[in-house]
Amino acid sequence: MTREYRFALSARLAMTIMLLATGIAHFVYVKGMVLMIPEYIPFRPTIVYITGIIEIIAGILLLVPRYQKKAGVFIILFFVLLLPFNIYATMLHVDMEKASYGGDGLLYLWYRIPLQVFFIAWVYFSACRSSKKVTVSLIKDGCPNCSM
Repeated sequence: MTREYRFALSARLAMTIMLLATGIAHFVYVKGMVLMIPEYIPFRPTIVYITGIIEIIAGILLLVPRYQKKAGVFIILFFVLLLPFNIYATMLHVDMEKASYGGDGLLYLWYRIPLQVFFIAWVYFSACRSSKKVTVSLIKDGCPNCSM
């Protein structure tokens, strides 16, 4: 019995789900996300809505083979561009869900920055790099513990 595991597709699907969730959060936590953008930048609520739409569309495009690599490159750039806003929000102790300044603060960066790097690598390896299919063969007679 031969099975084909598509790890890259599974990773893209998981990233799409994450981007859909974070994109929807832009519409649920608008006030908190506005606090993550410096006051000197105009149209902050509009930016929150637009970036939410961008995350949703980019996530969906990860699953379309024709746009997969372009979406991957875009998402990586998007993640890099968002990091300064995450740092800014952390410095102000922004609590996005409560729309207050009572968040965790700078300790959050010890978690957030490695997570952002992980997301970037995740997108690169699952969408930008040419993926190779992994085939696993299960030999019925050669596996005494297998029940097929």
